[in-house]
Amino acid sequence: MNEIQLSPSTAYLILLFFGIGWIAFGWWLGKRNRTIDDFMLAGRNVGLALASTTAMATWITSNTTLVAPQLTYQFGIWGMVGYSMAALGLIFFAPMANRIKQLMPSGYTCGDFIRVRYGKLAWYVFLFVSFFYGLGWLVSLGMAGGILLQALSGLDYHIGMTIILFICVSYTLLGGLKAVIATDYIQTLIILAGVVFIGYVCWQNVGLETIYKNVSIQQPQLLNLLFPAAIMFLFNNIFFGIGEIFHSNVWWSRAFAFRVGIGKRAYLMAGLLWLPIPIITGFVALAANTLGIYPSSPDMVGPLVAAKLLGSVGAIFVFMVVFSALASSLDSLLAATSDLLTEDVYRGILFPDSSQEKLFKVSKYILLGLGITTWLLCLPRLTTLGELLNFTGAFVASTIWPVVFGLYRNRLHGSYAAIAMASGTALGLIAYFTVGFYVAALVSCLVSLIVCGIGLWLKNADFDWQLLKKLEKNHVS
Repeated sequence: MNEIQLSPSTAYLILLFFGIGWIAFGWWLGKRNRTIDDFMLAGRNVGLALASTTAMATWITSNTTLVAPQLTYQFGIWGMVGYSMAALGLIFFAPMANRIKQLMPSGYTCGDFIRVRYGKLAWYVFLFVSFFYGLGWLVSLGMAGGILLQALSGLDYHIGMTIILFICVSYTLLGGLKAVIATDYIQTLIILAGVVFIGYVCWQNVGLETIYKNVSIQQPQLLNLLFPAAIMFLFNNIFFGIGEIFHSNVWWSRAFAFRVGIGKRAYLMAGLLWLPIPIITGFVALAANTLGIYPSSPDMVGPLVAAKLLGSVGAIFVFMVVFSALASSLDSLLAATSDLLTEDVYRGILFPDSSQEKLFKVSKYILLGLGITTWLLCLPRLTTLGELLNFTGAFVASTIWPVVFGLYRNRLHGSYAAIAMASGTALGLIAYFTVGFYVAALVSCLVSLIVCGIGLWLKNADFDWQLLKKLEKNHVS
């Protein structure tokens, strides 16, 4: 059994400190929220500094600090390199962010775009994909909170998961997107400093030569550049990461919230800064065997190695870094998913005549309900974080081409977009269960591309872009 480096009482004190600080900050920022635009989109006036840090911090999830080491531990070099390729999602989304702001100056969600651009059938399919993915990501983040506390302090998984969810739901509920973006800025500084320091300590105390020697003897397949499963994972993760960003309201809501002309620079900077982070966190996992660490679950390897290297004092530092990564993503996803439920389901399907004041109140109830639902789904820890995330890859990769063609080509008809997302998801799931999790997103993306290509060849929709610019506040059939 691995030695626990952080006492339960210290873990509670850290959580209490962060909890009071973030919740109070959220309350203070929330006092300035007066409209639904303030709560959901931070007044649509976010500048470059906050824009780039919130994009980067949101993408440096607990999965980056927990799953990247797990995948390196399982797949070796291609694990860390493959995970780092998720930066391409941010980089490729950079020009799209400006395009989105230009086409939809009064838009609220990615659902708004799909509904107007493709019609109701594609909209329903897209919402199903988005909500399933959103819940999967939320559950993975909630699980990560419990795993973090359990790995570092020995506290029960359910206690850690509950506390961290409570903190993030509370300050997001009080402050909306303003609180999310403001806390992301501080969390980014903590994450960057922490990850670089931990990587440096591993390099100094263990050494590249020692790590290479031990891995080549005990797990030589991790250094094999022709390891088939790892190569498939590399390409699978590229499309998974692109699909996660292209379709998700987390990133669309920021495109709407940023000032005009800011989106491209912000996402490009975020992607370039994020690129080396998984490589550093993954490299740390390769030292596990050298340090005599054999985790009961592979998604615990990252924090266990870091805590071992830094000792009891360092464990506090590790805890703060991973907690910041966790919170910076959990709050963003809570806000973006509740926006989608408020705007597209409550207003778009159930109550299209709702006033702005009514939506302002409802959005908070929905956010609270989303937090409770996530907590319930996190109670049974059924799988590892890596397996859970890659299961959702079959869903999100199917949306890549409908989103891209929808933004830049007016020919693709809504029926083909709907078929592309539905068939891509279905065949991606079949590949997940029959071949492996490392091909689900790859298959889904390829099928979706083929269907969209057929649609562009057979039918010309000739969509009028002005319909997006004239987007009504209320959903019209």
